[in-house]
Amino acid sequence: MRFPDLLGLLIIAPPLLAAIVFHEVAHGWVAWRLGDPTAKAAGRLTLNPLKHLDPLGTLVLIFTQAIGWARPVPVNPYYFRHPRRDMMWVGLAGPLANFLLALALALLYRALAPLLPRSLEIMLVLGVRINLGLGLFNLLPVPPLDGSRVLAGILPPSLAYPYLRYEFVGLFLLVLLIFTGVVGKIILPLIFGLSHVLLGG
Repeated sequence: MRFPDLLGLLIIAPPLLAAIVFHEVAHGWVAWRLGDPTAKAAGRLTLNPLKHLDPLGTLVLIFTQAIGWARPVPVNPYYFRHPRRDMMWVGLAGPLANFLLALALALLYRALAPLLPRSLEIMLVLGVRINLGLGLFNLLPVPPLDGSRVLAGILPPSLAYPYLRYEFVGLFLLVLLIFTGVVGKIILPLIFGLSHVLLGG
């Protein structure tokens, strides 16, 4: 794998940070709106990227431009009136924020690409792809990813609780899927296919 050069890092850093920050703030904001003040009290409802970055997850996202992770926003489901359902919405909020940001950047690209310098044009394209990748990756129904919260909210309680109880197994499975290339084979075609549609070819 070729390491990004300094110019490459300067181009990728803004869309990467925006993707991470919007994802995490969306989790915390929805949790707060549903009655949980934990993220707000921890200072996580902020656009300051230093409050959200996980060093390893950020490096993975830089080099893959597809998958990565941030420090999880603290959520306490005991504040929720309907814990399982509300956790589903909290989990869904992060990927949805990424998809909305990808759409916004794609519209900006379509409107301004002919007027922009090449570096800013590339930045917008990377922004679309990074947000699609982060959203799709987190929707995988493997604990502790957001998709597991969504699936747990859909499953009947008799299946949802045992499913979430084995989160530690999901973490090992996730690492295995990443390093064997299975995740890339699932997500990368979707990223490039969707970005092609959004960016207009």
